[in-house]
Amino acid sequence: MEELPVVVVLLLLLSLLLVPLVLLDRRRRGRRTPPFSLLVVAGSGGHTTEILRLLSCLSESYSPRHYVLADSDKMSEAKIRSFEQKRAETFSESQFSLDRIPRSREVRQSWVSSVLTTLYSILYSLPLTYKRKPDLILCNGPGTCVPVCLSAFLLGLLRIKRTIIVYVESICRVETLSLSGKILYYFSDYFIVQWPDLKKKYPKSVYLGRIV
Repeated sequence: MEELPVVVVLLLLLSLLLVPLVLLDRRRRGRRTPPFSLLVVAGSGGHTTEILRLLSCLSESYSPRHYVLADSDKMSEAKIRSFEQKRAETFSESQFSLDRIPRSREVRQSWVSSVLTTLYSILYSLPLTYKRKPDLILCNGPGTCVPVCLSAFLLGLLRIKRTIIVYVESICRVETLSLSGKILYYFSDYFIVQWPDLKKKYPKSVYLGRIV
């Protein structure tokens, strides 16, 4: 994939910037018990609707839920707040937060400028991911998930926080992966597709049929 060399270079550069965090971090040792901190990446269009459908199937053990969305996303916040308000009617101890990061790539943005904006978005995501330290990241394809997942991957490499990354490719992707999917296929712990043709092309993926 043409995108991979750029991603690898960015990871190498950012790993050097993260060295001070390794020295400052005070990791808690011992047995981890529920609840599990969950970070959810929302996106414009149908991404947020799909991810909220997935969340509706999860128990309250996945709490608190930290939502991350692009700063230019005007619709997802309302959907998330409505979802959490309804969830609070069933689970009184329900907890969630909302954070925004710069969008890594706009529609029709040139590839050259996309490298710079993605790097900026990753740098912006690092302190946020470090602060939240999620046990699990759940995402389904918006461009915003790339910098968030890569920052979590870096924290894992530096042994600051090991986070499980679960990527669910959108139901709209029948024969080819999205750009986000092509990148995160190599960094996710579980890569879930909803069509059999994708499973044939990407053997690491897990085919579960239609789940949203």
